[in-house]
Amino acid sequence: MRHTVVMAFAASIGLVSIFLVDFVDLFFISLLGEESLAAAVGFAGTILYFGVSITIGLMIAMGALAAQRLGAGEPDEARRIATSVIALGLVTSSVIALIFWICAPYLLGLLGAKGDTLDHAVGYLRIVVLSMPIAALGMMSAGLLRAHGDARRAMFATLSAGIVNAVMDPILIFGFGLGLDGAAYASVLARCAMAATAVVPILRHYGGFARLELGPLRLDLRPIAAIAIPAILTNIATPIGNSVVTRAVSGFGDSAVAGYAVIGRLTPLAFCVVFALSGAVGPIIGQNFGAKQYDRVKETILKAARFVAAYVLVMWGVLVLAQSFIANQFGLSEEGSRLVFWFAAVSAPLFFFNGILFVSNASFNNLRRPIWSTWLNWLRNTVGVVPFIWVGAIIGGAPGVIVGRAVGGVMFGILGLWLAVRLARAYESGDADPDGGSGFPFMRKRPSSPFSSPR
Repeated sequence: MRHTVVMAFAASIGLVSIFLVDFVDLFFISLLGEESLAAAVGFAGTILYFGVSITIGLMIAMGALAAQRLGAGEPDEARRIATSVIALGLVTSSVIALIFWICAPYLLGLLGAKGDTLDHAVGYLRIVVLSMPIAALGMMSAGLLRAHGDARRAMFATLSAGIVNAVMDPILIFGFGLGLDGAAYASVLARCAMAATAVVPILRHYGGFARLELGPLRLDLRPIAAIAIPAILTNIATPIGNSVVTRAVSGFGDSAVAGYAVIGRLTPLAFCVVFALSGAVGPIIGQNFGAKQYDRVKETILKAARFVAAYVLVMWGVLVLAQSFIANQFGLSEEGSRLVFWFAAVSAPLFFFNGILFVSNASFNNLRRPIWSTWLNWLRNTVGVVPFIWVGAIIGGAPGVIVGRAVGGVMFGILGLWLAVRLARAYESGDADPDGGSGFPFMRKRPSSPFSSPR
């Protein structure tokens, strides 16, 4: 438990800096006194989240594949496959960035952006997407550091992004008078800093990367795709859900979108430890799986779930106490403030179920069942979003949309944890295929409790 908590908190410090980049951007933009600018950042952030989700999928593949090879005592193989993942990641992120740049007006229009808000969102998005390949390099390299168990250097890599952004935001927005464009340029510089501070430790302390060759790259495509494609599909489901929610909120005006933009940046900042836990617990599960210590895999999953519960409970109290202050600091109108209140009071405690779903997804990705993550995340962000926000909007307007989305995640969090524990137990008892698969062969055994010890 101690190792899991240390890795989670260390990774969360780094993640804070990543999430702080967007949070600080929005805060300084709100000081300009125009809700349309805050709304523009909210719309653009929804599109940018697609790119980040794709990169996270590649980072998951990096962590899982490198950790398994390091756990098996094969450092050269770990370097080789890390090089292949980064090469594929750079190409993929470059193509996605180009598509986003070209299609920015159309994509933002689909989310409900109009008039000046649309123009501001397009300008902001087109600047930030240029740094997507750089951000991908930094995130994947930080994932490799975590696979080595080097949480401290991975933390410093991501922490540098927050520091650079916090310094450059006021300089570019107010000092140079660039306004919204200044916030975008600060984000680009922050991502450059993260990439540099993540790559240098790998070169200095872990033998760098292997030479990129076409033959080994072809051999690596299959194991990378086996984890990365389901992981990417899994992670894309979340921005799909965000897009549906953004579209629903946009019907209540720019004030509601500005409030939702604050919530969208406050959520990962408040629950950064939960987000980090899924990234930290993955390599731990992967190394134990590679060493065939299946009892430790199950123990790690359950302890991670208990940790999520404790952390969410504490953060719920903090958010309830701070919600009015937050709304005032961002200059939100009455509608935006109402959204923040309902998020803090009702949605925040329900984030526990998102947290255990994150842990479950990390487990599936490292236990050779990545397709399970894909199914669960897509169901959570479709079946667990659309009907709930529809009913929520009818009953409570924009706040009802926020609460409805949170309620829709409850059943999928419970299902994900149940399946993860059952899978770990199946490996322990020899009832699961170690070569992977998508079926549920271990479901033949039906103990009285899914969390009880195997007989």
